[in-house]
Amino acid sequence: MNSVDHEVLAGLLAWQASGYRAVLITVARTWGSSPRPAGSWAAIRDDGQVIGSVSGGCVEDDLIGRVVDGSLMARGPRPFTLSYGVTGDEAARFGLPCGGKLELMLESAPDTMLLAELRTRITHGECVMRRVVRDGGVTLHDAGPDTAVSFDGATLQTVHGPRWRLFIVGAGQISQYLARMAPALDYRVTVCDPREEYASQWAVPGSEWAPGMPDDALLAWHPDTRSAIVALTHDPKLDDLVLIDALRAPAFYVGALGSRRSQARRRERLAQHFGLSPDELERLHGPVGLPIGSRTPPEIAVAILAEMTAVKNGAAMIRQAGLPA
Repeated sequence: MNSVDHEVLAGLLAWQASGYRAVLITVARTWGSSPRPAGSWAAIRDDGQVIGSVSGGCVEDDLIGRVVDGSLMARGPRPFTLSYGVTGDEAARFGLPCGGKLELMLESAPDTMLLAELRTRITHGECVMRRVVRDGGVTLHDAGPDTAVSFDGATLQTVHGPRWRLFIVGAGQISQYLARMAPALDYRVTVCDPREEYASQWAVPGSEWAPGMPDDALLAWHPDTRSAIVALTHDPKLDDLVLIDALRAPAFYVGALGSRRSQARRRERLAQHFGLSPDELERLHGPVGLPIGSRTPPEIAVAILAEMTAVKNGAAMIRQAGLPA
């Protein structure tokens, strides 16, 4: 699976290679309730086909009509802005909830070479900031882990590529589904499993393999505040060792597979034998994942990603799921 940015890029470049004209549209900023956050992308082809989303309905319908009739193309090659939902009537007309407002940056002639460069860089795991100046041009720049989407009314900066990292311990079925799903949420995935029978069968495109023992590999990986660490071997000899370092690292999420009973025993081991403090142990999400009744490997992967997303976004957490021992 690819991130939404990558899908829009791939589609837009394919259209341009086939001789179609297309408009690239970015949500520059929002006020009130809005279906899509700043930085969201959509591309609309001159015959009305669309990839991505900037609202969720009627705004796209209006934009498609204006692309097909040529009025947006007639604005020329320089980026320009459009606003929707300024009045209550307009918000209702375009399906924006309760006074929501969108300001969009449009590029009626996006630079093919820059788009191709951007796609290559994010495919290689780079994080890239794209700067678009209204009535000006477009440039690409290296982005750090804390680079944010911003718009000052004239210059829009968006961030593309895997801004988050996920370190998975274990290469079993759950890990395979998790490694396939996570890139859609802009995670760069690294997997470590010293067990030869699992390592030899790992074949998830786009993931990185870390050789050696998980605790050593994690230290070399250098977890930071944009990192998630999930231990899925269900083997204390492997999971506990990596959790010792993970719970002392600044990672925003640390989770481990296992039932409530096994998690209680794990916390006791980590406290008694390895000296982890109550505050450090409180950071452990175990049983891992939100309680959605998951039993199969893909369902458990969904539950894990849902909990990671809730923690990342600062959402109120409900009780954790209990998974079979």
